[in-house]
Amino acid sequence: MADIDRGNRPLSPHLQVYKWPLNMAMSILHRITGVAIGAMVALLALWFLALASGPEAYSWANALAMSWLGILILLGGLVSIWFHFANGLRHLVWDTGSGLGQKRVRRSAIAGIVTVLVLTALTLWVAVSV
Repeated sequence: MADIDRGNRPLSPHLQVYKWPLNMAMSILHRITGVAIGAMVALLALWFLALASGPEAYSWANALAMSWLGILILLGGLVSIWFHFANGLRHLVWDTGSGLGQKRVRRSAIAGIVTVLVLTALTLWVAVSV
């Protein structure tokens, strides 16, 4: 095998100097929020299972769901559901072959983030006011 001078080879861009495009961040966030939806569904399934098991199990599961960790999981799941909804609409538009330019992709990402914030706030407002 040839002896190659490995000291003079260029390095790949490092995360500290590489600017992430918004669309890449949205893609990574989509995957992360999928895990949050899974955690929320697991917590809700545990809560329903405890509800069917009796009052002692229900009080334990309800205390878990209403703890700071449970509320954080439920809130993360709520944001995740709206994010998947908004991002899914972007993908539906892209599947038609439109909205694929760089400016349109960035605008749709920003519109998706604003949509997530508005729908999450609206959902929380409805949940608290009932």
